[in-house]
Amino acid sequence: MTATDAQVRLLMRERTNGKTQQQAAVKVNLHSRKTVQKYEQLGQLPSDLKEARRYRTRPDPFEKDWAEIETKLAAAPELEAKAIFEWLCEQDGIQYQEGQLRTLQRRVSNWRVLNGNPTLTLDQIHYPGEVLQSDGTCMNELEVTIQGEPFDHILFHSVLPYSNWEWGRVVQSESLLSIRLGLQSALLKLGYVPQAHQTDHTTAATHKLGVADRQQGPRERGYNEEYLQLLAHYGLEARTIHLSSPNENGDIESSNGGLKRAVRQHLLLRGSRDFESIEAYEIFLFDIMEKRNAGRQERLAEEIAVMQPLTAKPWPQMRELSVRVGQNGIIRVGHNGYSVPSGLKGKRATVRVYEWHIEVWYANQRIETMPRMPGAHHFQINYRHVIDSLLRKPGGFRNYRYRDDLFPLDIFRQAWDVLNEHLPPRRADLTYLRILKQAALGMESDIAQALRLLLDQDQGQNLWDEKTITELTGVMTAPKGIPVLALPLVNLTLYDQLFLLEADYVAA
Repeated sequence: MTATDAQVRLLMRERTNGKTQQQAAVKVNLHSRKTVQKYEQLGQLPSDLKEARRYRTRPDPFEKDWAEIETKLAAAPELEAKAIFEWLCEQDGIQYQEGQLRTLQRRVSNWRVLNGNPTLTLDQIHYPGEVLQSDGTCMNELEVTIQGEPFDHILFHSVLPYSNWEWGRVVQSESLLSIRLGLQSALLKLGYVPQAHQTDHTTAATHKLGVADRQQGPRERGYNEEYLQLLAHYGLEARTIHLSSPNENGDIESSNGGLKRAVRQHLLLRGSRDFESIEAYEIFLFDIMEKRNAGRQERLAEEIAVMQPLTAKPWPQMRELSVRVGQNGIIRVGHNGYSVPSGLKGKRATVRVYEWHIEVWYANQRIETMPRMPGAHHFQINYRHVIDSLLRKPGGFRNYRYRDDLFPLDIFRQAWDVLNEHLPPRRADLTYLRILKQAALGMESDIAQALRLLLDQDQGQNLWDEKTITELTGVMTAPKGIPVLALPLVNLTLYDQLFLLEADYVAA
């Protein structure tokens, strides 16, 4: 009879206590004393007697091709079993069936275990107060909206690896401005300065080195001068991970995932992913990080004990540039273009670049404030800046490089399509530009509402133009008649009674 390891251990104990083989068998629920005798003689447990099965229960369907499969895996270990299976089926579609894919996947998995040489994760010792790791993590998967509009953003996240204390700021790109904002916010919140600041090879902090500056391979990178100035201001040492080694930033990467999971749970508890403003969303994130940091105070105290207090004043959260306005009324900031009022044509203006917006200054006056565009090769043209030039040269409208920006709302484009369909080209251009001028001078929303009413009426050629828009918006915005208020009658006898009361008080 087959016994288990537990039964054998128990019967051996019973035999040691003086029980007979029959008594020991009954005690452990075995029907024969011969089983007790067998394991006494062997001196081994049942599990020690089992041998690994060295035979197959069914033929190996890939035996004929396995040598070639191994050759391909050795040459390209990243090959997936499914791709190999599809290749085999193309070679001999009759031999292999779809249900045999799982068999091949097991064979390939076993081959990787026996022949692979993956890089192991090397656990590191973290020292208190040594380094602050920072990284930008995309938060779009959380599907947060601002006033109902999708909000694409990044969280510039900073972590102390020893205590896991963290802080972050919402940014729109991984740039030097976002490093300024995120790093300084973390240091101000912490109140202390670690020895070093570590990032990956983001272009905001590093750049490719020229041939003359390289000491190692062609992929070697150096630190950006402005980034080094920022760290020197706070007394921080610059550190970065090795190229193609994201595991060296493992603490911040792990914390990114943990924070996003926490934010997702709090959004579910909140019952809504929509926020009134970016500021309101950041307050929501700050509250989550405060709660996560609450349980890290003991180890954080160890870090604070060896860090230097923060004494340096914050750097301005912007970069100031001197930019010349082109003949087309466009300034170049970074790799993007922005239109400015036409009066600045050919002038040199000062541009203050913040994380979320830019300001254009001239003669110590702020001329314009515009949202900052992330990325490169984008243009932001305000139709109010170019409409006068277009009215003077209406022939330039049709082939204007940035014509799409001259349709501030979809209804304006729809109106242009109708005009272009029913009017001669020059007249259609002039009519639309004059309508756009009205939008620039007045309320864009009123002009849009008037266009919507006209398009809903489906009027045809010559039935409406800029004059129709003027008349229609005049009716919609005309002030209502001033209401006539009934004047209440004043009873002066009450006033006389006050004098009589005062006279009686004085006489008394």
